Amino acid sequence: MKKFIETLKNCWKIEDLRQRLLITLLFTAIYRFGSFVVLPGINPGMLEKLQSQTSGGLMSLLDMFSGGAFSNASIFALGIMPYISASIVMQLLAVAVPYFQKMQREGESGRKKIQWYTRVLTVAILVFQAPSYLLNLKMQAANALATGISWTVFMIPATIILAAGSMFILWLGERITDKGVGNGISLIIMIGIIARLPQAFVQEVTSRLQAISGGGLIMFIVEILILYAVVCASILLVQGTRKIPVQYAKRLVGNKQYGGARQYIPLKLFAANVMPIIFAQALMFIPLAIVRYQSENACSVVQQLMDNRSLLYNVVYVILVIAFTYFYTAITLNPTQMAEDMKRNNGFIPGVKPGKDTAEYIDTVMSRITLPGSLFIAFIAIMPALAGLLDVQQAFSQFFGGTSLLILVGVVIDTLQQVESHLLMRHYDGLLNSGHTRQGGVAAY
Repeated sequence: MKKFIETLKNCWKIEDLRQRLLITLLFTAIYRFGSFVVLPGINPGMLEKLQSQTSGGLMSLLDMFSGGAFSNASIFALGIMPYISASIVMQLLAVAVPYFQKMQREGESGRKKIQWYTRVLTVAILVFQAPSYLLNLKMQAANALATGISWTVFMIPATIILAAGSMFILWLGERITDKGVGNGISLIIMIGIIARLPQAFVQEVTSRLQAISGGGLIMFIVEILILYAVVCASILLVQGTRKIPVQYAKRLVGNKQYGGARQYIPLKLFAANVMPIIFAQALMFIPLAIVRYQSENACSVVQQLMDNRSLLYNVVYVILVIAFTYFYTAITLNPTQMAEDMKRNNGFIPGVKPGKDTAEYIDTVMSRITLPGSLFIAFIAIMPALAGLLDVQQAFSQFFGGTSLLILVGVVIDTLQQVESHLLMRHYDGLLNSGHTRQGGVAAY
């Protein structure tokens, strides 16, 4: 505790870090405030049915990612997920379409072009999702609209407001990245998830204490221990690496000989970060768009795909997570490029020929460590459903795994890394004596 207080004092002493922390707190506070600003013309007291609809299934995940704005009919109801979906599409295009592949290789200018296309695609997605959300709002809370205003007239300005709200959230995230601490988009997602934790925790405690059978408080303690174990396992997954030894050729400089020291290439066990689970989750939201949030009118297969505790949903989810783990690892790590870089710097892996053999060796190692990583992340992804088998409340079970837990772990580690880098640059002690945060974290996005 003493070290923690001392670290906070050191953070406050560094003017640049202090300003970045304050800016981050200000922008996240603005985001949380906006999630409670209801759409003009909507009576928040008439949204009970909408809030009941978002208490379970995929609707609860949508509400969690928006920090409760979805069930509040807020101007931020659509959250940041449309931008995430657009980014996923652009990354797929960068792999499959030569035009975007060339753009990706153009460096900073290409990155700016891709960002522009991503924003345009985000707006296009919002133009589709906003009316869908409003139609669902009309079905769930038709009496919530102020008298004298027709839904036909209301939907046009409301669509513009919802689209503008999501784009404003994107702007906040980018400002946090530029002027604050951490990855802004990731922090916004994390803040939305954490906002649901206190209420979910209280509901779970109340449920266990009121239960006639099932263990009561003892069962709740078991839940906390399981949650702690899953969090620790997620941290190990995020930070796990496999090191490949690299020997560099000796060089003669003047009359002295340098080089020959052995170094290592750290290949992460979880090289794809949290992106596979976000990719898979985004695809699992598609049934909601197909039936316009109305599960009672959908066929049984679609209904199961909209229930994140059903067997069919979790089987499809696991397959998608594993597939996207291999896919995203393949597009983020290029063994051929790594082999060429080593050869150019007179480096080689002991016992492996430079060039093609080195690339094949790195690819083999990555395939071997990606398999257990993908299986473990798939297990983490379905942990909320497994927690449901222990009668854990829907809201609290989301924190046992899935996208929420990995995002929380990844964003916290990534943010702590950035804070620690500022401290170490000013010759202050880091956040942890053991230096765990220095090994490499991940951002949610």
